[in-house]
Amino acid sequence: IFLSHPPHRSMNMSHEHHNHGTMAPSTTGSHGDHNHGDMEHGMSMQMTFYMDYKNVELLFAGLVINSPGEMVGACIAVFLLAVFYEGLKIGREFLLRRSQVSVRYNSMPVPGPNGTVLMETHKTVGQRMFSMPHLLQTVLHVIQVVVSYFLMLIFMTYNGFLCIAVAAGAGTGYFLFSWKKAVVVDITEHCH
Repeated sequence: IFLSHPPHRSMNMSHEHHNHGTMAPSTTGSHGDHNHGDMEHGMSMQMTFYMDYKNVELLFAGLVINSPGEMVGACIAVFLLAVFYEGLKIGREFLLRRSQVSVRYNSMPVPGPNGTVLMETHKTVGQRMFSMPHLLQTVLHVIQVVVSYFLMLIFMTYNGFLCIAVAAGAGTGYFLFSWKKAVVVDITEHCH
């Protein structure tokens, strides 16, 4: 059989199509075997979980893990980023509770029993749009969203070591910062 692929490449016949000399992406999970399109970009995208430390691209094009030491360092950094994310969520809640907000009381007369008149008081709590606490909350919210998406993209590398680091960091951060919370309701959660 005549093959149109260069002879120096190892080929997995079960995962390749011999139509017009192109190869379909390999699903073996090996970073060493690149198809023709991946050679142009330099990296292949992994679509299943794997445990490896070679050619792992992390968030940015120039940030590539190629050794066990680099993987350990990356896992420590990702772990700390996840801990920071959990701390940032709790810190924002703490700042929101401690920030000075304007409190206004409105009293209205309402009819009571036997023709009496009662005063009903309503308390309105709020803060101004251009106050320092609200501006600080806005900046912290942007940081929280960016860190959240970074963690999501790290998890989507499907690298088992990095996924474990994200999960362990989130668990540790929750353990360290959320132990005083009786009820956990987070409506600002993004992507993970």
